[in-house]
Amino acid sequence: MRTIIRPGDFSGQLAAPPSKSMSQRAFAIALLQNGSTIINYYGTSDDEKTALAVIQQLGAQIVAQTANSITINSQGVKPLSDTIDCGESGLAARLFTPIAALATSPVSITGRGTLLKRPMYGFNQGLTSLGISVLNFNGYLPVTVHGPIESLSFQLNAGNGSQFLSGLLFALAYSAQGPVTIEVADLKSKPYIDMTLEMLRQAGRPIQHDDYTSFYITPSLFTPKNHHEITVEGDWSGAANFLVGGAIAGEATVTNLHPASTQADAAILEALRLAGAIIEHGENKVTVKKAQLKGFELDATHSPDLFPILAILAACCEGESYINGIHRLHHKESNRVESIAEMLQNFDVPFSLEGDSFCITGVKKLQGTVIDSYSDHRIVMAAAIGALRANGPVDIMEAESVNKSYPGFFSSLSLCGIKCKEAQD
Repeated sequence: MRTIIRPGDFSGQLAAPPSKSMSQRAFAIALLQNGSTIINYYGTSDDEKTALAVIQQLGAQIVAQTANSITINSQGVKPLSDTIDCGESGLAARLFTPIAALATSPVSITGRGTLLKRPMYGFNQGLTSLGISVLNFNGYLPVTVHGPIESLSFQLNAGNGSQFLSGLLFALAYSAQGPVTIEVADLKSKPYIDMTLEMLRQAGRPIQHDDYTSFYITPSLFTPKNHHEITVEGDWSGAANFLVGGAIAGEATVTNLHPASTQADAAILEALRLAGAIIEHGENKVTVKKAQLKGFELDATHSPDLFPILAILAACCEGESYINGIHRLHHKESNRVESIAEMLQNFDVPFSLEGDSFCITGVKKLQGTVIDSYSDHRIVMAAAIGALRANGPVDIMEAESVNKSYPGFFSSLSLCGIKCKEAQD
């Protein structure tokens, strides 16, 4: 499916969708808890539906469900199937593989689409260090794991991201029989680890760390709960697109944003501040208004999902902007170095790759064009926001891929006065 976006006056108020990363972690907690868990404001994107299906395959049961709340009962990891399908969710694959290894029988983890081409770094090192057998694995899914996990200290290189470390922390927080120390090198995406640690703390299983280089699992400090309630925050990743839209084309207010969130993509506010956007804070909401924007420099190493929309922001700023950390972009839903570069090229925006950075020179108007999203939800959203500053319609291919994280994206865009027309390929 293609979606054609026409430039127009951009103004509106919308609620941020539930945080995809937090929803999936909440589902992990619900599976691991021995008892019931209520999750409020859970998400319904493709990735969140996948995580919910995964925990049911691993033994959790949905006992009540409304549009805004779901209640899940579990007695721990007791797989109903020997094969777990993680769809196209990299987080689900990396989060639930260590958790699946809590079972005493072999469990195979697989996926679909681009996920099968994305490297699963650290699996051999991290899992075998805990006494887990790793079978039929060539660095990519599928993989078969055979636990149970042993309470052993080990070392892990996390230079390619934090998702697998989060899975290990969840698994050990609910299985360790004695103290365990994880020595971690070169951790990337630290805010996502903060999110994991905060959710475990709220569940009565606090984990200490020494500047993200050593993590200490100490079961004697835990206070397990038989009933737990989690409220998922609004998603700064999805909100970032509309906040940038306000900065470049009008005004946007996004509600349901936690002001002290641990979410990595709350860093969008720093980028907007550096660019000179008008930012107003309210109670759990942010308003951004159009202003004369200037070039900025931002290190996005720990918030790589912001890169596509940061590229659009930079394209609308006067002068040069530098966005650092492109080494984090190669193994996403697309190779985002290539897909962002092609998007900028089609928008007729000058740019260069300098070391680990995109250098982008802003223009007054973006070129109306066709954008190949490569089925990457974040490229779709960034291109749609770029269309607000285009001199003609922008035709985005495979626009339905937004369902991976933000099914209501185009509806929200329409609420802000922008015409979105679906067309068949």
